[in-house]
Amino acid sequence: MKFAIHQTDPNTAARTGILETDHGSIKTPVFMPVGTVGAVKTMAPHELEGVGSQIILGNTYHLYLRPGTNIIHKAGGLHKFSTWSRPILTDSGGFQVFSLARLNKITDDGVEFQSHLDGSRHMFTPEFSMESQRNLGADIIMAFDQCPPGDSDDKTIRDAVDRTTRWMKRCTEWLKDNPIFYDYEQTVFPIIQGTVNHELRAKSAEELIPYSTCGMAIGGLAVGEEKNAMFDTVEFCDTVLPKDQPRYLMGVGKPSDLVQAVRCGVDMFDCVMPTRNGRNGHIFTSEGVINIKNERHKKDLSSVDPNSSHTWGRTFSKSYLRHLFNINEVLGLRIASTLNLSYYLDLMAAVRKKITDGNFDSWSKSLLSDMKNMKGM
Repeated sequence: MKFAIHQTDPNTAARTGILETDHGSIKTPVFMPVGTVGAVKTMAPHELEGVGSQIILGNTYHLYLRPGTNIIHKAGGLHKFSTWSRPILTDSGGFQVFSLARLNKITDDGVEFQSHLDGSRHMFTPEFSMESQRNLGADIIMAFDQCPPGDSDDKTIRDAVDRTTRWMKRCTEWLKDNPIFYDYEQTVFPIIQGTVNHELRAKSAEELIPYSTCGMAIGGLAVGEEKNAMFDTVEFCDTVLPKDQPRYLMGVGKPSDLVQAVRCGVDMFDCVMPTRNGRNGHIFTSEGVINIKNERHKKDLSSVDPNSSHTWGRTFSKSYLRHLFNINEVLGLRIASTLNLSYYLDLMAAVRKKITDGNFDSWSKSLLSDMKNMKGM
């Protein structure tokens, strides 16, 4: 896998680039829709391509539990199993183990936990995560790390940083000793930890850079810390991460968060917000977020978003979409998810164009100012 920077903004850390994988090229900065269980909820693969998705995510924890990574391997990998031909990134399962499962024990060996589905007992180790992700066959696989909560005490954070480094070494050793399962390359991204402690972030980066070949992730943010502290940390990470590799900010976030993080040098994003919020009736539009379930939209025959690039935003009325949600019609969920993903992917396309045109700094400042006055942005 190769990454080439094409354009940099002279006044911020923003840049455009191309990430080359065996399943296609990815223009960065990029937003990656989340397909936790092998599907982006309510969206078919061709529909994802239609709104501009370049890469999607799967999650090792969920796919391990259902249907099982061995089944997906027999199908020829997640690309063939889901019929998605473009690049895929899989999370290691570490975050879900800590956030969803009932934890029993965290040791240097790994994490023992009970499934959030049925209480069955399981053990995730760095080696098992790598083997599972080899079975899934994603182009980009994530190292197994420990993600402490944002309000953790100093010892817990330091222990997580140290353990993440030890686990990274084991991930690398397993990948080196075991051949790839498919006829294409997989690249592992280390994940730096340290919450909002800059000293620990620098330590984590320094220890993990030797294991990085084409990309590193910033983990352990958007987990309860204060927003200004989060962006201070993202900005600091720009000073300690390799300039010639893509930076992936995990699990972030609102549209304004993405724009702000691009200013800090981030290249890759993922978040469940577009589809999850869409299923709850919250639609991202050029005028801000609207709650389509609100009574005031009952007789509103204006289009959901006249400025949307997607025809559904310009043709379906607020009244009709509210009606679909009111009667629990699945088409409503599909429209909302499609429009939200379209908004996010269009935003990233606009970001790339503004960086290329050389006016990203002024444009992003103006946009962020406008978004402050928009609900939910």
